[in-house]
Amino acid sequence: MSFEISNELISQVKHLIKIEGDDNLQGMLSEIHYADIAEIISELSLKEATYLIKLLDSERTSEALMELEEDFRERILEQLSEKEIAEELEEMDTDDAADVVAELPEERAEKVIAELEDEKLVEDIKELLAYEEDTAGGLMAKELVKVKDTWTVAGCVREMRRQAEKVTRVHSIYVVNKKGKLIGRLSLKDLLTAPAKSHISDIFIPKVDYVHVHTEGEEVARVMQKYDLEAIPVVDDDGILMGRVTIDDIVDFIKDEAEKDYQMAAGISQDVEADDNVWELTRARLPWLILGLFGGLGSVFIMEGFEEALTKFKELFFFTPLIAAMAGNVGVQSSAIIVQGLANDNVKGSLLTRLVKEISLSLISGVTLGVLVIIFGVVTNMDIAFSLTIALSMLCVIIVAALIGTFVPIILNKKGIDPAIATGPFITTSNDIFGIFLFFYIAKLMLGF
Repeated sequence: MSFEISNELISQVKHLIKIEGDDNLQGMLSEIHYADIAEIISELSLKEATYLIKLLDSERTSEALMELEEDFRERILEQLSEKEIAEELEEMDTDDAADVVAELPEERAEKVIAELEDEKLVEDIKELLAYEEDTAGGLMAKELVKVKDTWTVAGCVREMRRQAEKVTRVHSIYVVNKKGKLIGRLSLKDLLTAPAKSHISDIFIPKVDYVHVHTEGEEVARVMQKYDLEAIPVVDDDGILMGRVTIDDIVDFIKDEAEKDYQMAAGISQDVEADDNVWELTRARLPWLILGLFGGLGSVFIMEGFEEALTKFKELFFFTPLIAAMAGNVGVQSSAIIVQGLANDNVKGSLLTRLVKEISLSLISGVTLGVLVIIFGVVTNMDIAFSLTIALSMLCVIIVAALIGTFVPIILNKKGIDPAIATGPFITTSNDIFGIFLFFYIAKLMLGF
């Protein structure tokens, strides 16, 4: 049964902080998981949260800090001294420590690093900060267990015990040669059952999945998903083992990417949170709203070009929202499927095959909806020519919208642009314009005005 954070618990924590009941606070929280401590901290004010972080042992608060929302963590770090931050970093895995340092202003980051007593940690943090954030190098941690192929089983076990003291979870044992190049992995079963004097070179498994330090995060996630890996080693240009990316880090990366894509699909141009200030939220939303405005003005000009149609067949006006809505909906549906497929590397085959498939799907959907429109026209005593005009227009609009929704993300992806941009206002606005134009143009041809 999971631990639940109740209002009573939060009130009690707040009261103990107010009266500085440190012993009671430490006793109350001593057996609580760091993720639950992070949840408690997130319910406190900045002053209360800082007090709790300073009170509890860094071995626990370092983990809790990494569970907090980035903005709130940054605000807490602003309240801590450089020495206090350094104490937190010394209890973190290297990848988390590097992330925290990256969040600090440059001058303060240098002061924090200067407070670190562990020279190896300083070296590792600086190395990790040199990589792009969303690459395997930026995601990896330096903590791992590696053994050399020349060691005996007995020597290997002794060395593994020493290394494992600094590793939170031992997912895999990696084998390197004397130059540090990754050459395989070691089965724990084989290690335990082999004679003590055997050499690792005789029992290790040469086949091992790995990624390069500059491999994009999306590709790392794809490889780990495909092969059901809990961790994957990272190598440099020379094949030297540099670190490993663990499942918890890649899950966090996937979550962040999903949030960015969701916001982009909703027409938000940068990563923002609900608690951000008005200016930041406005900058994120306004660009796409401006695009939507120009798209709407474009539709107005198109309708003005068919003013005669609206004079003779004013009923067309009432069906304009229907056509625009169908165009936008079909475009978003098509683009969402393609963007998801690109993210999962499932979009295979030639563009011609994709074209034929989309046209086939569009024809089925368009004909079905068109028939429903004609039935609606019969029931409401609508002129049959007018009903056919609406139905044919809808069919054409659906085909065009599906093609735009399908191929725009593919083209953007080939150009190195995030295709998620195509699932929101970009597709909706462009399809609205094309849809209204096709609607009136087809109506002009069929109704003769």
